[in-house]
Amino acid sequence: MFSSMSQYDSLKVWLDGKMVGYSEATVPILTHSMQYGSGIFEGIRAYPLPDGSAGIFRLSDHMERFVNTARIYGMNLRYTKEELEDAVMEVVAANGLSSCYIRPFAFYNDDRIGLSVKDKKVSVYIAAVPLGNYFSDKNSGIRCRTSSWHRISSSVLPVQAKASGNYLNSIIANSEARRSGFDEAILTSPEGYLAEGPGENIFLVKKGKVLTPGDESDILIGITRDTVMTIARDLGYEVVARQIHREELYIADEAFFCGTAAEITPIVEVDGIRIGQGRPGNVTSRITEALYRAVRGDTVHREWITSVSIAEKVSGSQRS
Repeated sequence: MFSSMSQYDSLKVWLDGKMVGYSEATVPILTHSMQYGSGIFEGIRAYPLPDGSAGIFRLSDHMERFVNTARIYGMNLRYTKEELEDAVMEVVAANGLSSCYIRPFAFYNDDRIGLSVKDKKVSVYIAAVPLGNYFSDKNSGIRCRTSSWHRISSSVLPVQAKASGNYLNSIIANSEARRSGFDEAILTSPEGYLAEGPGENIFLVKKGKVLTPGDESDILIGITRDTVMTIARDLGYEVVARQIHREELYIADEAFFCGTAAEITPIVEVDGIRIGQGRPGNVTSRITEALYRAVRGDTVHREWITSVSIAEKVSGSQRS
């Protein structure tokens, strides 16, 4: 692949066990995973901790899903989960980023034409880049439309695998929503049940209960979703994971997306219908504040944080 000037050119990335410059980590234009969407990936965030170090949020859980995705697709990563976790910490430390978005990516690094992946080399790439709010209107809430495109099901592709090709479904739904003047899409199953956003899980609040589509709804089992469910229970809310009809969203008291990039983003309107009072609700705000504390290690769930000292660069990495 040809290289060009990028905002990330000053950053270091991890590629197959070596730390290299961002612009040096190139592959041929015919690389299999570019042609066919056969890569797998994760999205992880690190947040600044009070002592100035970076706190990588739920690193072990993310890397477990990464390894499981590789297993589902039969990819030989050539690295253990623990080695990949160490590599993530090394990248964060090398770039001196206390706040960043981390992207592990495994792909078939082979430019021979053809769908077969037999005997094709698998490379692993890990980058860490600065990232602010995923949605510009994150604090005030966003407007969504129900997509005309349905969420893919496990009869089509493994939906619990975080694979590149799955996200074509997300891209076409998001593009449709943006062209229609909305901020984001909401995908449903062919039967009309809520599934998720293009890159987010979805929650509703109704009469004090926190509702979310269940695992049977062909959703990605989000790690932020699990975090939100745990936090909501900690706050005393009843959390129910089940199939949710589309119209339940219109009469919800509150609604919000969650995800590593999106964090918690309130939904204030869907298909032109105002949700609740048309502004972020009390339950959403309480969960958001609790998540904010959790990602900075200020809760009982300190096991979610992997601390990385950035003062000494690579040599300063350490597990918490």
